[in-house]
Amino acid sequence: MAVLAEPASVPRSQREVRIVFGALMLAVLLAALDSTIVATALPTITADLGGLNQLSWVVTAYLLAFTISTPIYGKLGDLLGRKRVFQISIVIFLAGSALCGLAQNMGELIVFRGLQGIGGGGLIVLAQAIVGDVVSPRERGRFQGLFGAVFGVSSVLGPLAGGFLVDNVSWRSIFYVNLPIGALALVVIALVLHIPQERREARIDWAGTALLALGTGCIVLLTSFGGTTYRWTSPQIVALGVVGVLALAAFVPVERRAAEPVLPLSLLTDRTFAVAGAISFIVGVAMFGATTYLPLFLQVVNGASPTGSGLELLPLMAGLLGASIGSGQLITRWGRYKPFPIAGTAIMVGGFLLLSTMGPGTAALKRSLDMLVLGIGIGLVMQVLVLVVQNAIDYRNLGVATSGVVFFRSIGGCFGVAAFGAIFSNRLVSDLSRLGSALPPSAKSGHVPPSQIARLPAPIRDGFVSAYTDALTTVFVVAAPVAALAFVLAWLLPEHPLRTTVETAGVGEAFAMPREQSSLAEIDRALSTLTRRDSRRRIYDELARRAGVDLEPRTAWVLARVAEHAPVRPEQLADCYGLDAARVEARVQELRDRGLVDVREDGTLVPSPAGQALLDRLIAARRDRLAELLDGWAPEQHDELAVLLDRLASSSVADHPDAAEGGHGAKPVAA
Repeated sequence: MAVLAEPASVPRSQREVRIVFGALMLAVLLAALDSTIVATALPTITADLGGLNQLSWVVTAYLLAFTISTPIYGKLGDLLGRKRVFQISIVIFLAGSALCGLAQNMGELIVFRGLQGIGGGGLIVLAQAIVGDVVSPRERGRFQGLFGAVFGVSSVLGPLAGGFLVDNVSWRSIFYVNLPIGALALVVIALVLHIPQERREARIDWAGTALLALGTGCIVLLTSFGGTTYRWTSPQIVALGVVGVLALAAFVPVERRAAEPVLPLSLLTDRTFAVAGAISFIVGVAMFGATTYLPLFLQVVNGASPTGSGLELLPLMAGLLGASIGSGQLITRWGRYKPFPIAGTAIMVGGFLLLSTMGPGTAALKRSLDMLVLGIGIGLVMQVLVLVVQNAIDYRNLGVATSGVVFFRSIGGCFGVAAFGAIFSNRLVSDLSRLGSALPPSAKSGHVPPSQIARLPAPIRDGFVSAYTDALTTVFVVAAPVAALAFVLAWLLPEHPLRTTVETAGVGEAFAMPREQSSLAEIDRALSTLTRRDSRRRIYDELARRAGVDLEPRTAWVLARVAEHAPVRPEQLADCYGLDAARVEARVQELRDRGLVDVREDGTLVPSPAGQALLDRLIAARRDRLAELLDGWAPEQHDELAVLLDRLASSSVADHPDAAEGGHGAKPVAA
């Protein structure tokens, strides 16, 4: 009796896939939340620990460590096995979270936030890579897109969750809440995730990564500490500048010699990538800068609670999400993308100028509309930049260019939070010093819990709030010309005809974080997303038309399964796929009548030469369609692309035309 092989496109049970993916989603959610959850807690944290001039580093330390560690984890996963490295990254993240909750001063908190970021970088990149180990190629695009959606949700949920925990528990709980959730993900991954532990050849650009981290870290430190903790002419600031410049200068020759550079210098000479990267950098400055300092404004100037400030950020996030998704749909429909970054950057400028007019007496409706405008502006740009680069870059650089644009946005966020923090601290300290002895000693540095500001004597309270207002609106005033620079750059973006394979994929691409992604993996994700948009019955109809085959979709599917499992009995196919045996037998009889399958003496089925030839034509037709989607990236010039097309073509023909999107075994289907 023949033994049925497990279907190629379903390497494990659907229950196992759901459990593993749930654990991966939890890990990604934790890493994404921790880039935004502290925003509404910052006023309370600085009031408790002090160090208002170091406030920006609570956010910057996490973002910088997160961004720099990402490409390293991708390579380590190939070298040591993704499951093992993923577990290590969870442990590092949880250790950083526990230590953040125990921090006794701002310096400790900043260091531990950096440790959190190192773990968080591994959670993101390895979760996306593991999906490729447990999910069939056709479903991979859907699962990868969900990770991006997690980032979109976390941008809204983070400030709300942070505010709620600060109001009802303490600021330390925003870090402790990670522990049970992360522990659950760690246990599930250990027990349920079973993937080959093969070690692959991978070269880590240690020197390039170290120099990039050193250079960017020094420059960010310089912008954060200059003029606040240290004078601009102090030895410490000068040393940071010199080390930063030397590290970035040394980065150039190192990358030229690196076998697998973390950032290929050839990309920087490409006009499209250079302009898109610069705009992405500025978008990062705007997005992270605004979300970091708006809660401070809302709590100190307008008297909102941490939870209330999180709720007031909803218009910003709604505008960002809505514009991002909407622009993606319009680009797909119109086939043009350049108007969106131009309009988006212009709206960003207007949004910052509107925010700079806010004050203690600004109505809640106006504040909401001002934040909505800024969110729409950011959303119109974010969605487009990855698309622009994917559409223009050669296949060999597709993966690194895709992650590179998002990398620049994250680095921009680090610089934005640090630079805005320096501007804010300088202006605040200067304004508070003018109040002189009228201000209590505890308030001269700005370390007053928002809940206690209302208890200050009226003249002192008004002066304190006025100083905060001027300092924070100065941040938004400075942000406006920065956004205007992005508006100028947007006009320099070349506009190329859109490739079909890099159509906008929705919110997933807009909110994706940096990831170690090969060009082949990026093409796999894009093709999987695009092909999933077609119903499976429509795919079979298209295949039949292209191949000149007059065969009903369900019958064609049975032929493909006979070829896959031959020699096989009809009842075995029915048992394997949860089908009605009588209907399978009817399809088999149709195939026999047409001479497409042969029956052996033992009653098992095998495809006839005519049946195999017909099936080959169907697969070839599907492959040709997928090759058309590549539009300019000739598979004959890249062996790995040809192999990918063959695999995806066979996978498509393996899908039952009536099956649920979950894959084989999701539920019984008719044959």
